[in-house]
Amino acid sequence: MQKQLSQYSIEIGSGQRLAGLISVAVSGIQASLVSAGQPADRRAQRLPALDELESIMRGLRSVLMPELSGSDGSRHSLQGQLRLSLSQLGLELRHAYVADDREREQDEVETEITSQLERFCESLPELRRLLQTDARAIHDGDPSSRSLLEVQLASPGLEALLHHRVAHQLESQGVPLLPRMLAWLAQRATGIDIHPAASIAEACCIDHGTGLVIGETAVIGRNARIYQGVTLGARSIPLDERGRAVRGLRRHPQLGDDVTVYSGATILGPVEIGSGSVIGGNVWLTHSVPAGSRVLQHDPRTSRFSAGAGI
Repeated sequence: MQKQLSQYSIEIGSGQRLAGLISVAVSGIQASLVSAGQPADRRAQRLPALDELESIMRGLRSVLMPELSGSDGSRHSLQGQLRLSLSQLGLELRHAYVADDREREQDEVETEITSQLERFCESLPELRRLLQTDARAIHDGDPSSRSLLEVQLASPGLEALLHHRVAHQLESQGVPLLPRMLAWLAQRATGIDIHPAASIAEACCIDHGTGLVIGETAVIGRNARIYQGVTLGARSIPLDERGRAVRGLRRHPQLGDDVTVYSGATILGPVEIGSGSVIGGNVWLTHSVPAGSRVLQHDPRTSRFSAGAGI
């Protein structure tokens, strides 16, 4: 740290006023930690790290999509990579449990971590199957896609779904912190925001995807096709007597099988979109529609203005 600071010594080293302000700022931050009631031993613990989770996802990608990893895909190489990824994940799980608010004995934490890793490992064949259906759906639904390999290597939709499938599995196992962090990694990389608790069935085609938001209690059926800028969100959120959002309620849409939602559409609330429905671009929808529906905007009006009139 001293070496890092030395290059700035000319600019700030002799500034007595700035040194005093630094001291005041640090004192204020420390006081806020104490007032928040956070124990000193808890503050000293390392939190789960985004860069470590990125490394874990790179390893899991090579396990779930071994055809892209550059390895021979042999049993030996896959087992070695999976052991490494699970070891890394176990360490981040330990940090997550320590950082979590619930108090646990050390033996209880270690037992829980082992159980979580075993459950996650058992889920991997199904996660691969789901991702294969996603990749095929994206390729089949995008006329600009030249090959399945291109989708696997360079589709933001598939990248977001890879993170979501892993995050959703961990979320379903009750793992704290890590699922939301994985969702944030996907959003940072792709602009696609999917809550890890959202349920997405097989063969989901996310085309382009930038600006897509899928809320916590959303349910998406098989063979969905969803474009950029879509929001599957909540309407007004009920508050408790202390003004805090009430948790645990279903707030987001449920899409049946074979539903298409075009770019910019907004579907809000715990509504049901029947199977086979098509929701047009920029539609604002807050009620349920039956199977086979076509929900479109009114035809746009064409007007002519002269000399800037009407602007």
